[in-house]
Amino acid sequence: MAPAVVAEGQCRCQSRRGELRESPAMADRMTSTAARSSRPDVARKALCRSPFLSIKFFVFCHGLLQLSQLLVSGYLKSSISTIERRYGLSSQTSGLLASFNEVGNTLLIVFLSYLGSRVHRPRLIGAGALLVSLAGFLMALPHFITGPYHYDQSVPSTFSNSTDLCQPGAPGAGANLSDASCTPHASRENHEVLLVMFVAQALLGIGGVPIQPFGISYIDDFASERNSPLYLGILFSVTIIGPGVAFMLGSAMLRFYVDIDKVSTAEVQLTNKDPRWVGAWWLGFLVAASLVALSALPYFFFPREMPKEVVRGTDRGSKKREDMLRQLRPRCEHAESLSLAEFIRRFPAVLLRNLRHPVYLLVVLAQVNLCAMVAGLATFMGKFLERQFSLTASLANMIIGAVNIPGATVGIVVGGAILKRFQMSLRQCSALCVLGMLLCLLTAFPLLFLGCPTQRVAGVTYWDSPAFGHQDTACSAQCRCPQRGFNPICGSDGVEYTSPCSAGCSDVSTHPDSSVLNYTGCSCIAGPAGSARPGTCGTGCSHLFVPFVVLSCLAGILASTTHTPSFMLILRSIQPEDKSFAVGIQFMLLRVLAWMPGPVLYGSAIDSSCLLWERRCERRAACRYYDNTLFRQRYLGLQFFFEVCAFLCFGAVYLILSKQEREASQAQETKAEPEKEKLAGSSTKSPESKV
Repeated sequence: MAPAVVAEGQCRCQSRRGELRESPAMADRMTSTAARSSRPDVARKALCRSPFLSIKFFVFCHGLLQLSQLLVSGYLKSSISTIERRYGLSSQTSGLLASFNEVGNTLLIVFLSYLGSRVHRPRLIGAGALLVSLAGFLMALPHFITGPYHYDQSVPSTFSNSTDLCQPGAPGAGANLSDASCTPHASRENHEVLLVMFVAQALLGIGGVPIQPFGISYIDDFASERNSPLYLGILFSVTIIGPGVAFMLGSAMLRFYVDIDKVSTAEVQLTNKDPRWVGAWWLGFLVAASLVALSALPYFFFPREMPKEVVRGTDRGSKKREDMLRQLRPRCEHAESLSLAEFIRRFPAVLLRNLRHPVYLLVVLAQVNLCAMVAGLATFMGKFLERQFSLTASLANMIIGAVNIPGATVGIVVGGAILKRFQMSLRQCSALCVLGMLLCLLTAFPLLFLGCPTQRVAGVTYWDSPAFGHQDTACSAQCRCPQRGFNPICGSDGVEYTSPCSAGCSDVSTHPDSSVLNYTGCSCIAGPAGSARPGTCGTGCSHLFVPFVVLSCLAGILASTTHTPSFMLILRSIQPEDKSFAVGIQFMLLRVLAWMPGPVLYGSAIDSSCLLWERRCERRAACRYYDNTLFRQRYLGLQFFFEVCAFLCFGAVYLILSKQEREASQAQETKAEPEKEKLAGSSTKSPESKV
């Protein structure tokens, strides 16, 4: 009310200035017509002068906020493999961390539909955004409370005097960083890191609860009926684009060394292609959290209610819609007048009524399977590409952000366009979902066999080397190599070794900048040279990378075409008074059954294919080598399983709707038969009557 009063006062001041300038006769005419015509126009102009009374400015702010929020939540998925390597986490633990934000979100989402417009929505959105910003800063905090990143190296430097070369006759000289004693502080530090990250993820989920629902309802309340779909479409497009931008941000940040703020560039002897490389994962969280904090500030200046947007030339056309809204308003007001106890009492009855609806239940189960698939793929697809095709973390994120996510966006748009073009019935919507999933299955099936073999690693996957087998590591026994050393090298025989010491290498050639050129004098490497180069040998199947990306992108497009038709099946198959409850139940089930357990399930499947684990403080840490064939079969096999389940659910929906359609047509035919008989009887009697 306050902005309207201020605007009215401004209108009065302007009308008085006009009266002073005009003649008395003109003043009389002005004062007689001011209330009828001039004052509303001037008031409207006065209101438009403040950007915080413009729904367009709110849409701009909300689009920016949603984008920055998705940067915080999506950036973790882009840097998950880097965080695993930095803090020694298993894929199951990192999957649990990635899904933990859904815990706080699920606990509060149920009561969101109760609050409705009872609260000051813009301020609640701003408060939630500040929580999201705090969560982003907390995610970066472990970098500042822990020491610098330590890795095994061959060339002593100011950073470390240790070396992992073979040094016979010098017991203890070969002890390197990874084999150092585990101090109580190091063990406590790992628990503190996990605690901070889990708390940050919980805050991220809680802060994100009001942002999208309250923003959408606020726009729908105060935007014109003509512009409201456009504004909501802009927000939904931002929601789709946001994860892609997050992966592109991850691609940029992971090119910098993790301790860029602690050590000079000259002291870093690694490149981003080295398996020991850890990128600046924390830097992206600082960028995203700062953007969220800036985006949150305008929301504290928006009013609780703003004037309804008016579009010229649509007043007459929108009169009927306004009348319909007035008729529906008492029902909405009755829903808002429910007490919290009444809301909680009615919720189980509405939940059971919707879950007993076969179409609603089957479509939600299909969406649960698809969301579980997407949750696992979004979390670990980068890691899969890194391990399967020997890519850097930066390149893997760029592929996901520039190819896979835009492909899914295209699929959603195509599904909506087909739906609009052909004005499909419910049965036709289910048929489109069945067709999309069938084509997706046919495209995704070859991916199970399109991958790289496990690289040959001496003592891990390869046992035919002279160093391993019946000779029992005689060639490197004198080196006293630490079991936990990790500095992979690729021998001239094409076999990979976990460290120069395990290959029996005694000499190293370096560049002027102290980076390693090659290793020589390697007693365990066959051949006269006995040399090796730093880094992993790789999987050696880069020619399969492009076909894999093309097929996976095509499968994503086909699966995404079911997004809009499946939502239409839900909205059209339930009672109108249960629509808001049903959508809330749907999102709650998707979180509980898909987004929360999905990454953990995928992480467990990935861990089961590990061949060699890193050990830290007598605990199992990150995996160093995977069986690539098992990794591919279990990771993509789980994806294929979820797709098959979604296909079966959509198929059952199609059968149910086809049966209902046949029964409805038969009922109409039986109802029309007596009318036809009456018409036939009247036609035979009509000549007699005429006579």
